[in-house]
Amino acid sequence: MTLQERLTADLRQALKGGDTTRRSAIRLVIAGVKNAAIAKGAPLDDAGIIDVIAREVKQRRESIAEFSKGNRHDLVAKEEAELAILFEYLPKQMSREEIVEAARRVMEQVGARGPGDKGKVMSQLMPQLKGRADGREVGDVVSELLAGS
Repeated sequence: MTLQERLTADLRQALKGGDTTRRSAIRLVIAGVKNAAIAKGAPLDDAGIIDVIAREVKQRRESIAEFSKGNRHDLVAKEEAELAILFEYLPKQMSREEIVEAARRVMEQVGARGPGDKGKVMSQLMPQLKGRADGREVGDVVSELLAGS
């Protein structure tokens, strides 16, 4: 079953079950997938759909941070619930230790020596970790490793 088929089936199930949070989260993803497909001019494969979901996850994290600053705990709870639903469609997320291990391998490959080499490391590392790790966390790990080297 492709990711698109799974999203459609899960949306149908949410509609039947009356799960409004799941329904709205899946509808936003499906709309994002359709928009990305139109922009690309071709249907998206699973990797493209994962990119769309990753963008939605990033948006939710940013919203949670802003709503927390504004003491809007009701909206924080809604965004966190949608975030949990979105994570169901992403590959298993990597732990910090796994990110550190992958970053060290890439640093060896590109011969990174210091903070000035972060761009080289990130350009090689991010495609490998796409959808499995948050870009901000990867950037933090790479910065720490390069500062310590």
